[in-house]
Amino acid sequence: MPLFTPILGTLGATIVLIILWDAFETILVPRRIGRRVRLTRYFYVFTWQIWRSFALTLRKPARREAFIGFYGPLSLILLLTFWAAGLIVAFSLLSLAAHGRTTVDLDSLGLALYMSGETFFTLGYGDVTPSTVLGRVLSVIEAGMGFGFFATVIGYLPTMYAAFSQREIEIALMDARAGSPPTAAEFLRRTPQGGHGELCDELLAAWERWSAQLLETHISYPQLAYYRSQHSNQSWLATLVTILDSTSIMLARTNATSTSQAALTFAAARHALVDITQIFVSRFTPGAPDRLTPEVLRHLREQLAGTPMALPTDDEFELRLAELRLRYEPYAQALAAHLLFELPPWAHREPRRDNWQGGPWDKQFIPHSEAGHRSDEHF
Repeated sequence: MPLFTPILGTLGATIVLIILWDAFETILVPRRIGRRVRLTRYFYVFTWQIWRSFALTLRKPARREAFIGFYGPLSLILLLTFWAAGLIVAFSLLSLAAHGRTTVDLDSLGLALYMSGETFFTLGYGDVTPSTVLGRVLSVIEAGMGFGFFATVIGYLPTMYAAFSQREIEIALMDARAGSPPTAAEFLRRTPQGGHGELCDELLAAWERWSAQLLETHISYPQLAYYRSQHSNQSWLATLVTILDSTSIMLARTNATSTSQAALTFAAARHALVDITQIFVSRFTPGAPDRLTPEVLRHLREQLAGTPMALPTDDEFELRLAELRLRYEPYAQALAAHLLFELPPWAHREPRRDNWQGGPWDKQFIPHSEAGHRSDEHF
């Protein structure tokens, strides 16, 4: 079936411009909040829905989490392959248009694709060469673009993985500070106290900075949101929600001013959660289960009883806490449902060992009574 070369040339030029602009925005330009029409966004929407559908068919949580963990790195490889394949196809269409013929057949299209791929990857076999001046110019441009494309990607990957590594360091620190998975009850019980019965401002300021870093990196590189942590019971979203749960309890308990460190940490964490959610979820869907039921609140009070962070029993405290929860929980539940994360509980109903307390050789050289100690006995 003949294809008209003017149409192919216009289509090829359009594809080149779209891919170059998309790669430029994705790799080099710090992204702003919004849901603009971008090729990369549609790529992730399409591929994640397919991957997510397969993940939901896996019944075992550990197997499902392991399967989801492959998506982040694999999607990045697929995105780069998608860009490269698009440029190869686009330049093959431009090469056909450069010949000046009215129509081309499928055999010519296949040969043009081969020449374009050979040029893009700078193989230099020389078995197929352009016959026109415009074709030679396009080959030079494509070869230079292929070289620059891979050079840019090589510089892009270390930057993104450095941001991932920095994020995971703080998540690993949360294991001993708030349990596995982290909870607000453990975080408040284990954290050193500062003045006036409040948590240490220095520690809260560190989590404020971590929240700001999370906001910057996950807006600039949304792919990081799909990257899972090393342990299945840890995640960046669970850590962020634990910070919000803990600071909301502090603010509801003491009626702290907006200039206190707890309020500043709450603001930074909520800012990160809301803006990251906007990237992935477009509309609010009601109906998520209540995370802080009366029974859970009773367990929370029991675990914090006798500590400097003991919860008041008056209705005013519960009202303030409910108002604070409404400012972030809908976003957390929507994002968790989309990315298949499990939100952390407010308090564990039964004693649990932290990740750092377990090991495959413990039973051989650690007495059972000592190995089974709860983590809170060491804090």
